[in-house]
Amino acid sequence: MATKVAGEAIPQQQGRTRGHTTSEPAGSPRGFAWLLVVTGAAGLLASWVITIDKLKLLQDPNYTPGCSINPVVACGNIMKSEQASVLGFPNPMIGLVAYGMVICVGASLLAGARFGRWYWLTLHAGTALGVVFCAWLQFQSLYRIHSLCLWCCLAWVATLTLFWYVTAHNVRTGVLPAPRAVRGFLAEFPWVPPVLHIGVIGMLILTRWWDFWTS
Repeated sequence: MATKVAGEAIPQQQGRTRGHTTSEPAGSPRGFAWLLVVTGAAGLLASWVITIDKLKLLQDPNYTPGCSINPVVACGNIMKSEQASVLGFPNPMIGLVAYGMVICVGASLLAGARFGRWYWLTLHAGTALGVVFCAWLQFQSLYRIHSLCLWCCLAWVATLTLFWYVTAHNVRTGVLPAPRAVRGFLAEFPWVPPVLHIGVIGMLILTRWWDFWTS
């Protein structure tokens, strides 16, 4: 017999027992693999640029990052804040590792790799932690530091997109249990949750500095 996962028919492994199968979830379609590569690359680029600018700031406190273009979009204010090194080292160094791993996962899928359920659950947990960390940084940026960093915003978008598409993949392939209606919706419209999530953040940014944007 064969089981269908992520739109591909794959044979069940011999370890099948009554009411249970040990077959591993198949990998995703190529589109999902490319999305992992692209979002990982976007986050990696943002992390790299912020890290370089942070090092330049350490060398020269008067250095002005290229993305500091007005009183609101002022990357230097973000990089000089305590929140920018919450673990004792620059936050983007976390991104250099995390986004690099995401690119490796996407490239592996493009090469035909297949991962077990535990692997997808671990990736999902990692992206969820990334969203929580981004939410904290967003709050700090908007309501404590009172500045925006464009490269940080790119990393936020990459992380949120990554989380929701990994969620959709895991629900669609049965890694995460969900009602049939939810599986069907995420299979047809996986882009809706990330668009809504990013839209909410965009509205928060718009309303936070409404007087500035409209002046």
